[in-house]
Amino acid sequence: MAAVLVTAVACNSNAPAAEDGQAAEITNPKDILPSKAVTDSVSYLMGINFGSFLKGYGFGDRLNYAEIKKGIDDFVHATGNQADTNFLKQFKISPEEMNRMFGEYLQKISEYTLAVNKEKEAKFLAANAKKEGVQTTESGLQYIISEAGNDVKPGPQDTVFVHYVGKLLDGTIFDQTTEAAPSAQLTMNRVIAGWTEGMQLIGEGGKATFFIPSELGYGTRGQQGIEPNSTLIFDVTLDSVKRYVAPAPAE
Repeated sequence: MAAVLVTAVACNSNAPAAEDGQAAEITNPKDILPSKAVTDSVSYLMGINFGSFLKGYGFGDRLNYAEIKKGIDDFVHATGNQADTNFLKQFKISPEEMNRMFGEYLQKISEYTLAVNKEKEAKFLAANAKKEGVQTTESGLQYIISEAGNDVKPGPQDTVFVHYVGKLLDGTIFDQTTEAAPSAQLTMNRVIAGWTEGMQLIGEGGKATFFIPSELGYGTRGQQGIEPNSTLIFDVTLDSVKRYVAPAPAE
């Protein structure tokens, strides 16, 4: 954004020169300023940009936005050169303290998210296991087979062609294939453990719902759009299976 603004200023600075013998027309500086509507739009976009930063770090609504505004005001109205070592002394916290507090805060937020999601998972899986049709494997995977399919079941190294919908406990869809689209092609030993185990329970044409504990999913690291320690729910249709063929030994 800064680069774009600098370029724009540079381009606009090339005002036409006055013709020889004629005085340059004097422009009222206030007439050059952007309109209130443009200023409001740019202000909103700056808020979007900052909001993206906050959401990316998982801050959500936890921060005190009044203090954020105060910090912005203090920095904007600070005096002196930012490159000067004394510049940051105008604020309540030193740069070293800022880095330490920022790191500790992120760590606490991460630990909180892990604990909350783990608690939600334990309650959900305990209740779900008691529902009619739900089966639980030794690993903790829960599943419902709505259609068993034929006798062609995938092995742990096979490739499967599937249609599926992936959801979180709150119903948020984080990944899916559309009915009209071709089947998704997935190799069994390159997907999360819950998928590798669950897909071997049904045959071609089969349909199932997998309730995958976080340990068999993305665990404590999470994934884009999936918080750490998240339980995953997949509705899956196994369209076909392509058997793994071991490579020929080198001569």
